[in-house]
Amino acid sequence: MVVNCSKGKDVYAMATAPPRRFSVDLVRLFLLFAVLTTGFLVAVLFFGDGVAASSYYRLRSLALPDVLHAVGRSAPCTEENEVERWWARPPAKSAWHNMSDDELLWAASFEARAAPPRRPSKPRKVAFLFLTRGPLPLAPLWERFFNGTSTGGNGTELFSVYVHTTPGYLPDFPPSSPFHGRQVPSQVTQWGRPSMVDAERRLLANALLDHDNEHFVLVSESCIPLHPLPTIHAYLARSVHSFIQVIDDPGPDGRGRYHAGMAPDVSISQWRKGSQWFELRRSLAVFVVADGRYYPRFQEVCRPPCYVDEHYLPTVLTIVAPGSIANRSVTWVDWSRSGAHPASFGTKDVREKFLESLVGKKEKKRCTDNADLEEPCFLFARKFAPSALQPLLDLSSSILGY
Repeated sequence: MVVNCSKGKDVYAMATAPPRRFSVDLVRLFLLFAVLTTGFLVAVLFFGDGVAASSYYRLRSLALPDVLHAVGRSAPCTEENEVERWWARPPAKSAWHNMSDDELLWAASFEARAAPPRRPSKPRKVAFLFLTRGPLPLAPLWERFFNGTSTGGNGTELFSVYVHTTPGYLPDFPPSSPFHGRQVPSQVTQWGRPSMVDAERRLLANALLDHDNEHFVLVSESCIPLHPLPTIHAYLARSVHSFIQVIDDPGPDGRGRYHAGMAPDVSISQWRKGSQWFELRRSLAVFVVADGRYYPRFQEVCRPPCYVDEHYLPTVLTIVAPGSIANRSVTWVDWSRSGAHPASFGTKDVREKFLESLVGKKEKKRCTDNADLEEPCFLFARKFAPSALQPLLDLSSSILGY
């Protein structure tokens, strides 16, 4: 009960004292609750972060050994896994890719060395490597050759196609053509220069990526096949040799082109020459692509009148694998006319008698250095001009067999 009403302040204090005690208790309770809540939240956050952190590091720890293992390995082992993935892929419909020349050569040589064993029932394919400047004027004849009998007894293909053209040239083949999508990334190529063999190695490397390819035949836009595909396939499959023409010429066009800078890797007594149009078995194709000893020397010192495409393969393969080559080419050319290039044949030249002589139906010429079997000496012939296409198509079924 209020006694003194004149002292407003005291009256207010007396009247509000009980609420003040209640307010202080409430504040204390609130502060205690806040402290406990804050502590709880801190604990949750701390242990929650700990759980999250421990989960994070547990996930990292699962991946960490793989990362360390990858870093600890050498580069080829890491790339080895990439190569192994290529083997699991189905054959590519397109030969195009984004690899540089160095990447391509490494991948091709590595994959070829480490490729898994081929199934015995699967036939080996012949890779046809077209080294061209641009168009393929005789493509209709080749399409007839490929499409005549393109598969083995179990339905698998007997061939593959790779085309190296002048950079920027875009061939226009329909999807049904064996040439469709078979152009490979190319570089400028000059006759008589190392770039010619660069292109050959580039074609070989692309073809080596398909480990079903066993035989590699270099042809040009002026080449024609002289026999049906099954005949050529069987001929090469029976062979124990690669077909490289090798000539030991002591004259000015042979040893006269030798450069002293080839020593000590190549001596003048080892110097050879021959046609650039080759057929290589897979083992030698791998060597050519991976060659880091002889080819750089040829690139450096072999300049006209030394021609890398005429001397590199005959010389080097005679040194490293003399028992693996037949010392002859399976591509026929006519050098009877004088000049730096062989004779070319057009419409007026393509007659029955001429083609029969190439096939061997008249002269029955045979070579016996192919696994000691008597075989036709030539499987291909050149040089045929674009104008020869129609007479070739007219006579191919009756004389060439396709």
